Amino acid sequence: MKLFAIATYAAAILSLSACATPETLQATGGSRADGTVNLSYEYGMFQKPVVDMNLALVTAQARCKAWGYTDAQAFGGQINHCQQFNGYGNCLNMLVTVTYQCTGAGPH
Repeated sequence: MKLFAIATYAAAILSLSACATPETLQATGGSRADGTVNLSYEYGMFQKPVVDMNLALVTAQARCKAWGYTDAQAFGGQINHCQQFNGYGNCLNMLVTVTYQCTGAGPH
């Protein structure tokens, strides 16, 4: 009986740690002159973010087009920055930023 209770508790903990959470990259910075757009999202310790990178590209393209560029492309990679640690050194809240380069004719 104790083994069953322990197994149930362990399964509950594992299911919490693998909780898929849809996240949307939002414009959080960049530079019109440099032609860069920063998109970011945050997620918590027990979340497993699922990000639609095609939607992120559309968001970056819209920002670049508003600045007079014709397109955008991801630099490749992302920056992960822990916003808050708990007392055990585990990250409670992660900020992820992806930078896009605007391409095509720039601002006049």
